[in-house]
Amino acid sequence: MTRLDVIGNVSQDVTRYPDDRGGARLGGAALFVALAAARAGRPAAPVCVLGEDLAHVPRTPGLAGLDWSAHGEAEGTSTRFDLRYDLQGELTDVRTDYGVAERLTHHALAHVDRHPGGQYHVCCRRPLDAAAVLDQLVHRGATFSVDFFLPSAEDMIRLVAPWLNGASTVFVNAAEYRLLQAVTDAAALPEVVVTDGPRAARVLAFGRQTASVIPPSRAPREVSGAGDTVAGTFLAHRSRGATPARALAEAVEAAARFVAASSFPLPAQRRA
Repeated sequence: MTRLDVIGNVSQDVTRYPDDRGGARLGGAALFVALAAARAGRPAAPVCVLGEDLAHVPRTPGLAGLDWSAHGEAEGTSTRFDLRYDLQGELTDVRTDYGVAERLTHHALAHVDRHPGGQYHVCCRRPLDAAAVLDQLVHRGATFSVDFFLPSAEDMIRLVAPWLNGASTVFVNAAEYRLLQAVTDAAALPEVVVTDGPRAARVLAFGRQTASVIPPSRAPREVSGAGDTVAGTFLAHRSRGATPARALAEAVEAAARFVAASSFPLPAQRRA
């Protein structure tokens, strides 16, 4: 099975909720998408840049199922996110220090040059120059899918709109889908997966709904990364020939398990 190369960040996160849930953990879209794909049986590799503070992460036993051969390292600190949510799990504020991820675009473009026949998922989020990466993927004839992050989604969707028709799947939440409709002809997109928290998730093919699944009802402990889990799981099942309905059902079930589980702790650095 072809490996899924996930272009994005691996980060140190702090999540905060009004009821005192949350805390420090390992995060980042590249990590969560790749981990979900690997757990669903598809080889996956984060295409990311790690700083000195997370350089030991690829040796963490709990992440041994990932292929870390596509990551880079640089002097400095890794991306850091401070994420605040309300009680409904809606993101209300985000503070970011991109750190060495400022080098992600160069690293990703070099990786695509070395692996033009790969299959990619692009996390269209700052500081990545997503337009440059998607242009390179289209030029190389690579298969790719994309997702967004709501705080930057409007700008990113406008930026990458010329390349979205070439995406195998576009992943958005309900608010991002409204932005997508305002900026592009969403009915021209081959496949769009729309999540909406506890409400029904949908798959649209050229604007026509082909699947709808209501997520299982489970009390969430941590919602950050749920959409990434949907993306990685859905892509893994679709790559094996699953129907959109089957892939979506597997994806929302995986996301429900993810939000109900404990967060992935920051792995301690091993002393020499």
